[in-house]
Amino acid sequence: MTRPLIGITSYGRNDQHSFPLPAAYIDSIRSAGGIPLIIAPGEKHFRAIVSILDGLIFSGGGDLDPRLYQGQAHESLYMVDDERDQSELGLIELFIKTHKPLFCICRGMQLLNLMRGGNLYEHLPDHFGDRVSHRLPPREPVCHDVRIDPSSKLAEVLATTKTAPASWHHQGVRDLGADLTAVAWAEDQVIEAIESENHPWLIGVQWHPELTFENDPVQRNLFRRFVDACASTKNNRSLQE
Repeated sequence: MTRPLIGITSYGRNDQHSFPLPAAYIDSIRSAGGIPLIIAPGEKHFRAIVSILDGLIFSGGGDLDPRLYQGQAHESLYMVDDERDQSELGLIELFIKTHKPLFCICRGMQLLNLMRGGNLYEHLPDHFGDRVSHRLPPREPVCHDVRIDPSSKLAEVLATTKTAPASWHHQGVRDLGADLTAVAWAEDQVIEAIESENHPWLIGVQWHPELTFENDPVQRNLFRRFVDACASTKNNRSLQE
């Protein structure tokens, strides 16, 4: 199998004038058989990027600007980055049209929902209380149970309808965007995953599978099946060429 080239969006510019990205994203893709390519915010040559990729991951990170979804400012918002928001919105819109595999993680899932016309809860505890901790203070990951729709693509990919992944967010999907379906939920009914029936492989998860892929076979399945789908896309394109 020819290894597929998979893009991963980085975080925005930081105070050290760097575009950081946790190594776990890179390690997860390499472990699953893919070749990772980091895509930094600010790049505008979307068509050139999309043309060479076999798949794309939108990573987690800071919050989206609430103005993008007619939301409200909140004291808990952090790392809002207009450069990243605009770059990723342009990139995801174009990439979806290719029907190549797309995997959206945490912020990435929220970005997908916004791009399709949905919106977000600015701060989950204000609406759902503290029955389920989706992150620990001040901003640390925590594991909690997630149930998955047994008829979903995600359940087929993970080979399970239950998981307890690493959660690290304080926002979440409120109203779903067009052509998106909720397929996983936390015990407090916060939406934990979305997918599209109109796309061959488009899945968004609110949790961080890269944090536990080494020790959790369920999360390894997620990366492995994504990379396999990217490889299939690459091989089919090569045959056509």
